Amino acid sequence: MITRRNFIVTTGLAATAVLAAPSFAFSMKKREIGLQLYTLRDELPKDVKATLEIVSKAGYSNVETYGFSIKDQFWGLTPKELKKILDDNGLKAVSGHYNLGSFLYDGNTAELLASIEAAKILKSEFLTVPWVDEPFRKSIDDYKKIASRLNEAAKLCKKEGLKLAYHNHDFEFQKHDQITGYEVLLNETDKDLVFFELDLYWVIHSGNDPLKLFKENPGRFKMWHVKDKDKKNNDFNTEIGSGTIDFKPLFASAKRSGVVHFFVEQENNFAVNSFESIKTSCDFISKNLI
Repeated sequence: MITRRNFIVTTGLAATAVLAAPSFAFSMKKREIGLQLYTLRDELPKDVKATLEIVSKAGYSNVETYGFSIKDQFWGLTPKELKKILDDNGLKAVSGHYNLGSFLYDGNTAELLASIEAAKILKSEFLTVPWVDEPFRKSIDDYKKIASRLNEAAKLCKKEGLKLAYHNHDFEFQKHDQITGYEVLLNETDKDLVFFELDLYWVIHSGNDPLKLFKENPGRFKMWHVKDKDKKNNDFNTEIGSGTIDFKPLFASAKRSGVVHFFVEQENNFAVNSFESIKTSCDFISKNLI
């Protein structure tokens, strides 16, 4: 974030930057880089404290959690215990992936309510739905039902000071009767209540263009997953800046997207190990994209 400096110098620099690339006004205000902790799913359950220390030292200030359940909480830690470790390392869990149990399918709110409580304790801004099981997304009617459930969950989240988001993979872009599931989710959810976390890799992997989505649905994509496609095997991830995705035009359109948080994620194909990879990705973003 730009600090207060000499008024004339600051104003001149800011004006020049906005005239040259107005969409990059976002990056002047938001320099926080986030990590989806699923990237470290092999390391995190073994030693949460040591892993989060490494995340902080790698340059990240935000994280997105995963894996919460009523039974196991966060890898055996209560939300309060996890919050303490995050605080000790200067990390903020601004979002979390919560599976919500069977809520999307049968409306059972037990896991949803527990997830909301956990997200509140972590002082998160977003509660994010990460996945829809295959048997429940086979038709347009299935997606309409999911959209309706998302609206319901979003209302409960809003009452508790949270925002609901939906994270995509590639299956949402499959067509059913000439319309994609993702179009249904965008059109059938309340745009003031349900937001979207756009996984840039999966959008591109499905053959679609994030920039087109930004143009057609401005402001709805409040979060991104930033992960690159391996040059040799596009089914694999790689460190940011090492693959085939050109992130510069995407970050240049951040304002149109509406993005307020983004998270590095790498699910596989680490160059050396996952800790080295998250550092490489963070360094590239810091030096080249924001």
